[in-house]
Amino acid sequence: MTKQKKENEMNNNPIVSIVLPAYNAENYIEETINSLLKQSFKEIEIICVNDGSKDDTLNILKKLQKQDERIKIINKKNEGVWRARLDGIEKAQGQYISFVDSDDYVEENFIERLYNSVKVNGSDISICGFKRIDEKTKKTLSQEMKYEEKRIIEKNKNFEEVISINTALWNKLFKASILKQIKDLKEPPRILEDMMFLAMVYLKIKKISFVDDYLYNYIVREGSAMNTLKKEEIRSIQNAMIEIKEEYIKYKSGQEELDILSSMAFLHFGVSLMLRASNDNNCNFKEEYKNNLIYLNNNFKEWKKTEYLKILYCLKNKSSNLKLAIVKKIYIFHMFGIFISFYKFITKTLKIDIKW
Repeated sequence: MTKQKKENEMNNNPIVSIVLPAYNAENYIEETINSLLKQSFKEIEIICVNDGSKDDTLNILKKLQKQDERIKIINKKNEGVWRARLDGIEKAQGQYISFVDSDDYVEENFIERLYNSVKVNGSDISICGFKRIDEKTKKTLSQEMKYEEKRIIEKNKNFEEVISINTALWNKLFKASILKQIKDLKEPPRILEDMMFLAMVYLKIKKISFVDDYLYNYIVREGSAMNTLKKEEIRSIQNAMIEIKEEYIKYKSGQEELDILSSMAFLHFGVSLMLRASNDNNCNFKEEYKNNLIYLNNNFKEWKKTEYLKILYCLKNKSSNLKLAIVKKIYIFHMFGIFISFYKFITKTLKIDIKW
């Protein structure tokens, strides 16, 4: 078999599909794709979903496709990253699927290490560490999610640990058969979409493994961080989260899964969203905090009573959810407004970014 024929067969039968949604990414996407073309693991396809870009993104993709036939292009109207990813998943031919954002880049062994992890451990997802890098200075702002390879998260054992896993999709490798079961939503979220997508995935998996290395480089660009949140956006994503709970109920999930979903709702709606809402000068924070508490109690009541967010349980089991368990106490004692003021003072004074 000639080398060219062998390469053509690999391209037609990829093991890993990399889905890359792109919207107005002309300044960054070529560097991103080049980092994928350099992967040590060659049996890949790169599915670029041009989500209605108004700049030169599509032409750049077409140019790169001429250079490497592993690049596939989906050109569509703008519908947001949720549906762009679903379109990429539908087209994916690989046994496994990874996601990369169009303005980041990965290390050469990114796919190889993640793939080896799922194969060795028989896991449904593998996760690697990542670096947050400042675009201008090129300095590493933080290094996160790097755990020992022996760490495993399993259903009916320690699955509550998924609550504190970073919700981005881009430092992970998934079984394609699981992602192809993910349903579209009537009201796809444009904020917190990664968290909600993972919540749907967690419903259908049994095991997660880790790679002890920083293989994904997340570029922090000036003006790209979303610190504020409008009132209408809160209502929209609240509705999307309720849709996801309905999927859990249809799936006949047990108490453990409902507890985990409600804990994720508390973390991302009760804490993260309220932190963002507090930065919006047009938002009445006290009113939003009150409404948000009503929303959580009406739709995700397990957040208050689950043992996964109890301080003693977290201490006893050395759980990574301890920080959230402490904030839950603050919430219950109606001191979250004071906590936010203190949080802002600390982060501004020490110039640090405490992740939730």
